[in-house]
Formats: sequence, C-alpha cells, structure tokens
Amino acid sequence: MKLAAIDIGSNAIRFQVTNVITYNDTHTFKKLEYVRFPLRLGQDVFKYKEIGPKKEEQFFKVMHAFKLLIDLYEVDDYYACATSAMRESNNGHSIAERVNQLLGLKIHIIDGNKEAHLINKVVMKKLDANNYLHIDVGGGSTELNVISKGEKQHSKSFKMGSVRTLESDAHLIALQAVTDWTQKYTKDFENVVAVGTGGNINKVFDLTGRDKNDRTLSVTDILDIQDYVSSFSLEQREHQLQLNPDRADVILPAISLYLHAMKSAKCKKIIVPDVGLKDGLMHMLYERNFTKLDIKF
Repeated sequence: MKLAAIDIGSNAIRFQVTNVITYNDTHTFKKLEYVRFPLRLGQDVFKYKEIGPKKEEQFFKVMHAFKLLIDLYEVDDYYACATSAMRESNNGHSIAERVNQLLGLKIHIIDGNKEAHLINKVVMKKLDANNYLHIDVGGGSTELNVISKGEKQHSKSFKMGSVRTLESDAHLIALQAVTDWTQKYTKDFENVVAVGTGGNINKVFDLTGRDKNDRTLSVTDILDIQDYVSSFSLEQREHQLQLNPDRADVILPAISLYLHAMKSAKCKKIIVPDVGLKDGLMHMLYERNFTKLDIKF
C-alpha cells in the first residue's frame, strides 16, 4: 500500500510518498518520493493577515504538482494538512476550498494542538521513561510537550516561529509566555532532556558534523553553531555553508527559540531524532489503514 503526506508549513511545503511493505504480518516503511518546496506562506500572512495573489497561484501550482504525483504513484490514501500560516490567514480556508473543488485534493487546516499531537506521537516512539521537553519550532508556531514515563503530561502551542520573528515583533511577548509555561510544568521533573524537531534543529545537527548514530547535542554544541553561523553574512551562509535561501535567514531565530525553551526547563542537552509532522501524518495514515498489525522501522 502507498501512502502520501503533505505538510503545508509557514516556511515550506513538504510532500512524501511512502510504500508500506507487508511481510509476515510486519509492515516496513520505504520512502518513494520526497519534495520540499520553499513557498513561505508565512511571509504574507504574518505581515498582511492573508495570502497574496502571487503566492496563492504558486500554492495552487504546487498542489497541482503533488496531486499529479499522488495519481501517478497510485496512492491508496493521503492526508494534506496546513498549519499556522493558513489557519491564521483570512483567505486560508477559501484557498483550501478552491484546491479541493478544482483539483479534488482535500486540505485539512489543523490547530496547534493537533499539530503537536501528530508530531509528538512519533517522537514518543523513540523515547524511554525519563523526563523530556519536546520542542518543535516551525515557521509560525512552536509546540511544547512535557513527557514523563512514556506519557505526555502537558502540551501547549505558541504563536512564535522562525518566519514569524522576521515579519513581526509579536514573538517578544510569546517568549515570556514560553518561559512562564515551561517553568510551571517542568518544575516538578528532574533532569529534563530536550527533544528537538523541525528543519532548523536538524540543520544545526548537520553543521556540527557529528556521528548520525548519536543524535544528542549539548547546549555548548548549539551555542557554538550559533556563533559559527552568526559569523557569516546571509550571502555567505548560502554560498559557503550551502544553506538554502529559506533556511539561511531563519536558522538563527530558530536556534534562539530552541535555546530559550531549553533554558526555561534547565535542559543541558537536546536529542534530535530527525522526524517531523510528515512522519506523524504517515503514522496516522498507517494507523487508520493497518490498525492490527505491527510496523518495522
């Protein structure tokens, strides 16, 4: 069976097709296609409260391309979801409806709690019974989850993200809210370890050059990368560090958000498991199609 996930974020749109291979009542995921398109819907929304005509037409073309891929791969089930940019846009729902009517592609505009739930569900599969603060920094929102003994204890979505910080000063208020919430809900837990998801923290890990079998970074590791990236101009980040243009300008704001949340919970290290919303969507699709069988990663 083939499954497809579309993650419509504030900075980029991600599309993945996965083949679920069945053998002896065990299912294995095999990635067949992955596309990331840097549309940056949040650039319009966080400034003007709506998606402008140019980005709307670009968005429609991207969705058309993904619908063609879904048809060409003969996908059995798919799920397309949009997060903070489209849910805050005055015309987000009308654009999603236009895509559905003209292309037959349904887009679910989900709230921050569902977004956090989908990501956290796949993250928790990789954790033990210790205490964790899961930090997911996106383009327009940041989701925090306090996890202990293999269970989610507390969860909160904040209007604070890497793209939003470029377009608005509103994140300064959100920073204090993150501090207050995190301190309140982690004060009773000892030795909290951060878990970071999102494209920017994965890029931070890549820049360290660390062994991919040990995906743990210390606060010092992150601070070193922050200083290193800061030493380059925006143009140098693209040419010398080989960062995509839509990564080069948001990586430093994102690093600051991760460090802020970690400091609030007194985390000394962060695990970077290299999973995200698209992985959560794949697991959701798996569960609704294969609820009685085991899965192998």
